[in-house]
Amino acid sequence: MKWHIKMALANEQDEEFGGAGVLELLEGIGTHGSIQQAAREMGLSYVKALKILNRLERELGATLLERHRGGAERGRSELTPFARGFIRDFKRLRQRVRRAADQAFAGFQKKYGKGAIS
Repeated sequence: MKWHIKMALANEQDEEFGGAGVLELLEGIGTHGSIQQAAREMGLSYVKALKILNRLERELGATLLERHRGGAERGRSELTPFARGFIRDFKRLRQRVRRAADQAFAGFQKKYGKGAIS
C-alpha cells in the first residue's frame, strides 16, 4: 500500500491556483530566464503558462516576474525576490506536510497494510 497526497493552494472560493506544477514552472523560468522555454519543458503552451502565472500573481497579490520584452536579445523573464522566497517557503511547507503525512500513514499502514494482524 502506498500513500499519495496532493497539496495545492486555494483561494477563498476553494479554487486551486498553486501546486507542484506552479513550482516547476517558476523554477524553470528561474533556470532558463524564459517563460516559453519553461513551459515547453513542461508540455504547456506559452499562453497556458501565462494564464497560470497571471492567476498566481493575482491570487498572491504580488509580482513574481520581471519581464523584459523581445528585441535583439529576445525577451527574458527573471524571478522577483518575492518569487524566490515564495518558491523556497512553499517547498519547505510541502516538505513539512509530507513528513507529517508520512508519519501518520506509517501508523495506518501498520494497522491496515498487507500482512497486518487484525
